Amino acid sequence: MKTSRMLIMLLATLSISSCRHKDLYMETEMTSELQVVFDWSNAPEANPESMALYLYEDDGNNPMRFIFSNKTGGLIKSPFGNHHAICLNADNTDWARMRNHESVETLEIYTQDAEEIGTRGDNSSTIPRPEGTENERIAATPGMLWGSRSNNIAITPHYGMQTITMYPEEVVCHYIVDVYDVNNLEGIESSAVDATLSGMAEGYCHGQNSSTDNTASFKFDLKGNAAAENLHGEFLTFGECPTNVAKHYLTLYMVLTDGTKWYHSFDVTDQVSKAPDPKHVHIIVKGIDLPEPPKEGDSVLKTDVNEWQAVNIGLQM
Repeated sequence: MKTSRMLIMLLATLSISSCRHKDLYMETEMTSELQVVFDWSNAPEANPESMALYLYEDDGNNPMRFIFSNKTGGLIKSPFGNHHAICLNADNTDWARMRNHESVETLEIYTQDAEEIGTRGDNSSTIPRPEGTENERIAATPGMLWGSRSNNIAITPHYGMQTITMYPEEVVCHYIVDVYDVNNLEGIESSAVDATLSGMAEGYCHGQNSSTDNTASFKFDLKGNAAAENLHGEFLTFGECPTNVAKHYLTLYMVLTDGTKWYHSFDVTDQVSKAPDPKHVHIIVKGIDLPEPPKEGDSVLKTDVNEWQAVNIGLQM
């Protein structure tokens, strides 16, 4: 009788040990090793140093983030199930801010505030703004960004290697601004001009492969060429909003060597909205008559007046 009881207890112990071992085994089998490949056929000239992959569960939530120290891909481990994936470059993205990343449909990249305008460090909240844009956030321009999305990736238990292939493409837009026939350009302090472009999309929604509907004014710089009497600048944007209803004003902010501050806004809506290639937009305006700079030997009075004055405009293109 005693022997029978001991045998029953031993079998029960073995049974419990076996169940625990099986649970642990099943837990390790709930993930699969995957090969991630970034195919650059949609952006053959791209050469990022690193890439990020966001893998979302079937309901679009709970992202897992993986970083690759190259642009070609590598191995990851992921739970079984149906997933959605978003990729973007992870290098040179100090400018980038992310929000709403908890859902594949809402993950958004945007930029930080541009708090200062002008060589004298004027706060962006105090500068004159075109009518209707006063409430837009003045934002820094984005850097280079590539990305793509892949849906319904079925990760299943099997003994072979599965592969996820992503096809990143350039998602930002290139803008060029040229201002011709700028009289007395030599009177501009540091031969540089700050500028803003209003009514642009504030960010990019990766999951929807679309710019956002909320607008911002982007701040950028123009370099002057006094001999050629022109200003030139190049920068990146997220393009126009999908609704495409905002007006676009190019506003120049110029500080002269005598300390006076001048500005002017150009309505460039048609040049932006009707550009032949919305990914590559060239804005051209002309005709600015700045006050003559002080001549050699004249006394220069550095003014402390903070008021911006409207500059005279000649013929425009």
